[in-house]
Amino acid sequence: MSSSEPNPAPTSRPTRVTAAAAVAGLEALALFAGGLYVLVNTLTGTPDGFTQALTGGATLIALGVIPLLAARGLLLCRSWSRGPAIITQLMALPVAYTLLTGVGAAIPAGVVLAAAAVAGLVLLLHPATTAALGITRP
Repeated sequence: MSSSEPNPAPTSRPTRVTAAAAVAGLEALALFAGGLYVLVNTLTGTPDGFTQALTGGATLIALGVIPLLAARGLLLCRSWSRGPAIITQLMALPVAYTLLTGVGAAIPAGVVLAAAAVAGLVLLLHPATTAALGITRP
């Protein structure tokens, strides 16, 4: 097998990889739900800026594709999937901070997002995950 071919899925995927895929998948679902919520509110309510709200909802849905593909790649133990998954976790941290400095329901949402992002990073950067994905040091 050449080095350019993807890693075949191992007979048993490590629990850390499965958990990292679950975190990425849940983040994808949250982005899709947030995007749909914004779109529905835009179409049924009276947003301040219709075009801006429509673009925001569409952007959230489009951004949900990244962690969804990363989660699928992690479940299949593809080495390329770790990069998008790590980027998703890093992008979630400033969003979590912004939510934590908000008011009302934003604070618990920020706590959940921060916990998911940190857990995702820990899982993705663990040596067992790296080995399971076939990533070696140069």
